[in-house]
Amino acid sequence: MATWKSIPGREGGPSGASLKDREATAMRPRLLSALLLSGGALLLSASPAYAHGFGQRYDLPVPLWLYLTGAGAAVALSFLVIALFAQGRPSARGYPTYNLLRPSAEGLRLRPLRLFVHPLLLGLAHLAAVLLFLLTVAAGLLGDQDPLENLAPTMVWVVWWVGLAYVSALVGNVWALLNPWNTLFSWADALYRRLNPGDQLSSQRPYPERLGYWPAVVLFGLFAWVEIVFPRSAEPRSLATLAALYTFVTFAGMVAYGKHAWLKHGEAFSVVFGLLARFAPTEVRVKDPGICDGCSAGCDPEACVNCYECWGKATPTGRELNLRPFGAGLLSREAASPSLLTMVLLTLSTVTFDGFTSTPLWADLLGTLFPAFAFLGIQAAPAIRTVGLLLFPLLFLAVYLSFSVAMAVASRRGEAWPVFARAFVFSLIPIALAYHLAHFLGFLLIQGQLVIPLASDPFGWGWDLLGTASYSVNIAIVNARFAWFTAVIAIVLGHITAVYVAHVVAMRTLGERRAAQRSQYPMLALMVGYTMVSLWIIAQPIVSEAGRG
Repeated sequence: MATWKSIPGREGGPSGASLKDREATAMRPRLLSALLLSGGALLLSASPAYAHGFGQRYDLPVPLWLYLTGAGAAVALSFLVIALFAQGRPSARGYPTYNLLRPSAEGLRLRPLRLFVHPLLLGLAHLAAVLLFLLTVAAGLLGDQDPLENLAPTMVWVVWWVGLAYVSALVGNVWALLNPWNTLFSWADALYRRLNPGDQLSSQRPYPERLGYWPAVVLFGLFAWVEIVFPRSAEPRSLATLAALYTFVTFAGMVAYGKHAWLKHGEAFSVVFGLLARFAPTEVRVKDPGICDGCSAGCDPEACVNCYECWGKATPTGRELNLRPFGAGLLSREAASPSLLTMVLLTLSTVTFDGFTSTPLWADLLGTLFPAFAFLGIQAAPAIRTVGLLLFPLLFLAVYLSFSVAMAVASRRGEAWPVFARAFVFSLIPIALAYHLAHFLGFLLIQGQLVIPLASDPFGWGWDLLGTASYSVNIAIVNARFAWFTAVIAIVLGHITAVYVAHVVAMRTLGERRAAQRSQYPMLALMVGYTMVSLWIIAQPIVSEAGRG
C-alpha cells in the first residue's frame, strides 16, 4: 500500500512532521506501523532488536534462529500428532453445524438472532454501506488531499482492506452483505425494471466457463500493484478515481453476465473475502436443494454453502445461518479450478512480497538492479517493484506445483499431480490469513485510530461533528513484544491449521492412511519452510526505498 511517512499527523501529534514534509515523503502503508514507532531492526542474534513493522526496541530472550527452528519444529510436531490422532474421512456434510435461526433449542431461545436477518435490518446495513462508500469517494474527490486529514485513505487501506479481511476470516463473509456495488446494482436494476416492465438491466447471458475466476485474478493483481507499487495510492483523489473506475468495471460485468455470476467469478474482493471466509465460524445454507436449480452462480446443490443468490431466494424458514468450527469451510470437496488456484496463490504471494520489499535483502536487490532500470529515471524503483510483483506469484506457483508433483510421487497411488494441486490449495488459506494478521496487526491497531478524528471531519475541512476531531493517536497501544509474539503465534497456528486441513484432504482424496501420510511429507516440508521464511521476513529491519539516497 502506498501512503504517508508517519501517522499521528493531526496537529500536535507526536510525529512533528509538517504537512509539506508529509506530502513530500509519501510512503507505503505497510511501512507505517514501523515508522510510527520510530523504525528499527530485529537482528539475527540475541542482541537488541526491532521487530519488522513494530519498530519499538525489543530484546529477544533467545537468538532469532532459535525462534525460527522452534516454530518450524512446532509445525512438524503438529504433523505427527495429527497423523496419529486425527480422523480421516469427514461425514457427508463434513463438520458439525448449529443453525442460529432455529426458533429454540434445548430451552435456549434464539429468536432475537433472527433480527439479524430481518429484511429491515439488512436493508439498513445495505444503505449504511452505500452511504459510507459514497462518503469515502466524495471525501477523496473534494476533501483535503493530505492523506492524514482525509477519510478515504484510512477507510480504504485500514478499515476495508485490512480490517474487513480479519472480520471475514474470524466472523464470516460480511462483505457479501455490505458490498456497495451489489446494492447499487440491485437498486439500479429495480429502477430499470420499473421504467421498462418486462425487461432487466442485465443481459443474463451465461457466464463463459472458460473465464473461470480469471477476471477476478486480473483485477486483484491490478489492486496489488496499486497497493504495493503505485506511488500515489495514498492520495485521496487517486483512490476515489480508482474506486469510480472499479465501479464501472463491476457494473459492466454485472450487466454482461448477471449480478450473482459476476460477484462469484469476476468481482475480485467478493472472491478474496469469500476465500478468507472459508476459515470463518459462520456460514449460510438453504434447506431445500431444489432452490439451487437455475442458480446463475452455478452452485452445487449438494454443498450450497455461502451462495447468497440461493439464500436470497429461500423463504425465511428455509434459511440456515450456521455456526461451525473454525476452518471447517476449508474442507470443501470442491476441486479448485486453475483460476481459483491462481487466486489463492496470488493472495498469499502478494502479501509476502509486500513484506519482503521492506527488508535489507530487497534493498540490496534494488541497488543491484537499479543500473539496468536507470533509463526510467524516477520510475526505476516502481518498475523494479512491478517486475518483482509479477515474478513472485510465478515463483509461488512454480514451487507449489513442484511440491504437488512430489506429493503425487510420494503417495505411490498413481494419481496425477494436478489432482493434488487442485485438492490441497485451500489448505494454504490459513497461511495467507496468518501472514496477513502478522503483517498488518500493528498497522490496524494504530492507524485504525484515525477513524476517530476523521469521523468528525471526513473531508479535512476543520469540522468537529462528533466532538472527536482533536483525538490524538496513541502509538503506545501496541508494543514490540506484544506484536512480535502475536506474529509468531499467528504464523505457527496458521501453519498447524494448514497441516490439519491438508491431512483431512489427503485422507479423503487417497482413502488410505499410509498413502495419505506419505503424500503429506512434501507438503510438511513446504509448510515448515514457509513458516521460517514468514518469521524471518517479519523479523527483518524496515528499509525504506526513499531513504536509499
